[in-house]
Amino acid sequence: MSDQAPPPPPPPEGEPPPGSGYGQPQPGQPQPGQPQYGQPPPGQPAYGQPAYGQPAYGQPGAAPVNTQKATWALVLGILSLVCCGFFTGIPAIIMGRNAKAELEAAGQSGSTANIGMILGIIGTALSVLGFLFAIVTGSFSASVGG
Repeated sequence: MSDQAPPPPPPPEGEPPPGSGYGQPQPGQPQPGQPQYGQPPPGQPAYGQPAYGQPAYGQPGAAPVNTQKATWALVLGILSLVCCGFFTGIPAIIMGRNAKAELEAAGQSGSTANIGMILGIIGTALSVLGFLFAIVTGSFSASVGG
């Protein structure tokens, strides 16, 4: 028939095939003790899966969401301290209170709104104290009276 030799018999179960070199796996086979490509290591959650005890993305425990009202309350509160006094302090108090109520109704933390409201209160109080100090010391009467 033909002059070719018959193929060698398959190796016994658990032994490397002949010619693999010192027990190294053939290309395309996983390393012993290593997870296959695309598999997570033992004890690790799969990619995109939350680990035990950690909230998934978008679930409670995620970063708090701020509204534009809370951000504006913070900006106005800072401005009331720096330069504008009660002209921006009173709107900061009002917007901070409204934003805090909205965020608490949604189950979120109103920390930004609360900080803006507190800064507005401090800025308004300092503005009123400065105005009273100016009246008591007569700063206005000297400039107006001529």
